[in-house]
Amino acid sequence: MPDNPSFGVNYNLEKPDTVKTDILDPIDYAYAGKRDIEIEIKQPEYTSVCPMTGLPDYGCIIVRYRPDKKIVELKSLKYYLLQYRNVGIFYEHVVNRILDDLVSVLKPKQMEVVGDFTARGGMTSRVSAGYERK
Repeated sequence: MPDNPSFGVNYNLEKPDTVKTDILDPIDYAYAGKRDIEIEIKQPEYTSVCPMTGLPDYGCIIVRYRPDKKIVELKSLKYYLLQYRNVGIFYEHVVNRILDDLVSVLKPKQMEVVGDFTARGGMTSRVSAGYERK
């Protein structure tokens, strides 16, 4: 995220770089090389904070992927996502950040991360970002 001198002013927000990926626990996919599967994980209680207003953002984060050799252990993913609770980050940035972090750790064949955010001011937002290994 670009430097913003007004980031989190008066809101005591954490910056996105406080989110660590070493909490993610990749485990072996026992059927690697035997068959492809698609995994879909939903976290319907995602929260972070709007860096402009300091108001909480709520939504559902959906991760869909085709693993290669590793899958993510769900408890570790839960704790990874909980790190965003006090982080000031825009919807568009968090979806891309989660995708980049999971791709880096799991090295999947394909992955999509969707953020389906609840209404604020009468507007809802749905943001998706995808990755496909070449």
